Amino acid sequence: MSLKRRTQSPQYSSDRPCQYRNVANQFLQLIQLISSDFKRKPTATGAMSPQTMVKGCKLVAVLLLWFGPAAGDKHTGQTHEAEHQQHATHITHDLDEVVLVIQSQKNSYHARRGEQRKTEILQQAPEHGQQVPVVLLLHELSGYEGDWSILPVLPLLSASYSQSASWFIFIEEETRVTLAVLLQVLHRYDASEEWFLGKHLNDNEASIIHHYAFSEDPSSFGYPDPAAGWALSTPLLQKLAERIKHEHLKSDFTIDLKHEIALYIWQEGNGPKLTAVPEFCTEPRDDCATTFTTYMPNCGDPVPKENIFVAVKTCQKFHSERVPVVKATWEIDAEFLEYYSDVSDASIPSISLGVPNTERGHCGKTFAILKRFLSKAVPKADWLLIVDDDTLISLPRLQRLLRCYDPKEAVSLGERYGYGLVHSGYSYTTGGGGMVLSRVAVSRLLSSGCGCYSDDAPDDMVLGRCFTSLGVPITHSPLFHQARPDDYSETLLSLQQAISFHKHWNIDPVAVYKHWLLDTHLRDEL
Repeated sequence: MSLKRRTQSPQYSSDRPCQYRNVANQFLQLIQLISSDFKRKPTATGAMSPQTMVKGCKLVAVLLLWFGPAAGDKHTGQTHEAEHQQHATHITHDLDEVVLVIQSQKNSYHARRGEQRKTEILQQAPEHGQQVPVVLLLHELSGYEGDWSILPVLPLLSASYSQSASWFIFIEEETRVTLAVLLQVLHRYDASEEWFLGKHLNDNEASIIHHYAFSEDPSSFGYPDPAAGWALSTPLLQKLAERIKHEHLKSDFTIDLKHEIALYIWQEGNGPKLTAVPEFCTEPRDDCATTFTTYMPNCGDPVPKENIFVAVKTCQKFHSERVPVVKATWEIDAEFLEYYSDVSDASIPSISLGVPNTERGHCGKTFAILKRFLSKAVPKADWLLIVDDDTLISLPRLQRLLRCYDPKEAVSLGERYGYGLVHSGYSYTTGGGGMVLSRVAVSRLLSSGCGCYSDDAPDDMVLGRCFTSLGVPITHSPLFHQARPDDYSETLLSLQQAISFHKHWNIDPVAVYKHWLLDTHLRDEL
């Protein structure tokens, strides 16, 4: 029978006297064997025979077993991982003590990918003669759309599984898991303690998406690479579940989940930092417990460019500064594109939708774009892409991504943020990275009557609130980016074929586009 998170130390278990007698018998037998070897004729070199050396090694092993780790060198290796392996209580873990949470999404494509990953994981267990782990799809746990931000679902996970589970592993739909290696990794850690495990990422410089946290030394704080998966021991998950029920978060916004989860766990130094585990991988190696496939799966032929209508939001004061960048970079890849401004300018050309420019929020302008998209004034297309005039985007890559989605469904796609998610809030696609909407989604939204409370309301948040009320899921792709490349981990970006970035602050936007987004071979193929 599997032992669930033992509270009794094995050093003082009830069968310890029997262990002492067994070790003593082995010790005496080895002494006698080695002694008899030395009485025989020595070898030609005067050295111990190989057989004697083997027996000597066995004797050392028995002595270590007798005296414990104190008989060895406790100071070998200086890393936290090495120290932990020397001092941790080794608790037996079976796979039925492991809960794997696939961070699946409600959209039909992602739901299928989550099911496929779940089946792939469960099929491994019989191959290794192991118990079957618990494998959960995140989007099915409670029906609450905000569960993607993890913290809201922790109380449910704790109540349902903490009595039988030792570990909770969180992976993405495209993260592959090797159960046998994962079990070996978990053997190294005492599951009765608080552990936060994963592949270590850090900022090289203070980032706006992390609210410039640790600005004096950004690299000092680690957060997990979600593509490699990350793990919580049950005591830590239980602690977090209790905190979330009684504490208010410092911010109502969820912007970068992986960093914010790490901050919440760290609790300003009162909780554990991330422990880097080399077997949590993104690049495949023989010793990996997890590996990552791709954020850009091959779902068939790319969506034709005429099936995407592109709307660029601009205003008069940026006609000479930002619009030329769009024209110099990605405009050429659009079949249907219009610039929407507060004034008509034939040199661009731009179209005035009769909505005055606002300094903050562009809800009035965005809803005017939605109405125009459904009208006969523009060519009919399956998809609408709304971007800012300082958005840099790869339309060929977007065409490849959209082949995975069904335009007959209501789809809202981009980089997902959240507002008030711990307490019945809503998610939204952040506007700067680009908002992709299916024609069905736009039609459902406008027919619902949900709309702006003012022209200068934040358009992306209003859209998110409306779609949430309609039951339309906000679908996330990490290939869209609200900020500049320098605001993200270089390790993270190296895994991606990014689709978009946003803002021209302190960068050469044309150079950024050419470095991160331009694929001349894709442009030629499409």
